[in-house]
Amino acid sequence: MTVTSWLVDGVLFDLDGTLIDSSGSVQRSWRKLAERIGRPWPEVEPHIHGVPVQQVMAALEPDMPREKVEELREFMVVTESADTEGVVPQPGAIEVLQRLPPDRVAIVTSGGVRLAAARIAAAGLPRPAVVVTADDVPVGKPDPAPYLMGARMLGFQPERCLVVEDAPAGVTSARAAGCPVIGVLTTHSTLDAPTVTSLDRIDFRPSGSGVRVGVAGERGRSGEQ
Repeated sequence: MTVTSWLVDGVLFDLDGTLIDSSGSVQRSWRKLAERIGRPWPEVEPHIHGVPVQQVMAALEPDMPREKVEELREFMVVTESADTEGVVPQPGAIEVLQRLPPDRVAIVTSGGVRLAAARIAAAGLPRPAVVVTADDVPVGKPDPAPYLMGARMLGFQPERCLVVEDAPAGVTSARAAGCPVIGVLTTHSTLDAPTVTSLDRIDFRPSGSGVRVGVAGERGRSGEQ
């Protein structure tokens, strides 16, 4: 059996698609934004996972005035934060956050403070002390800034923090930060990383002064860090 394992100082979890299933809210909210800017949904949909609103607008409407971008950002904050219907924890998410020492875990999300708080509460997740949001960094994923901040706030080197992600932008962000990364195939069929079909396929265990993480029998690539 192929086993991929890591021994790390900390674990940095993405939120949407990784620790929680918020797909219904995400789709409904971004469809409203697509209608608001007059863009067909198929043009908007490829951009919506794991990237802050202002960066999505930069890709879709590079000439949009800054004031309009800020208006849309606030629109999405209000819309998404109010729509928590169907927001639930991913299988194994609550158990993992309860099992790991709180000083070894951070959530790193592309949503803002208000949205992160609403979804963490709606899903009933234990909230770690460190939560990095889009409001905390000058630029979001796929830039490395979010995961660099997550590692720094835990007090560890990025290369000693394993990232768990569901989106290509997040994987790119983690790699650029120098973090090892494992992907969960909840929102995308492939990722440029060792992957599992769901979070509960990953074994997280406190180990001495760190965390041992293991994956067996799926799409892992062997090699312990």
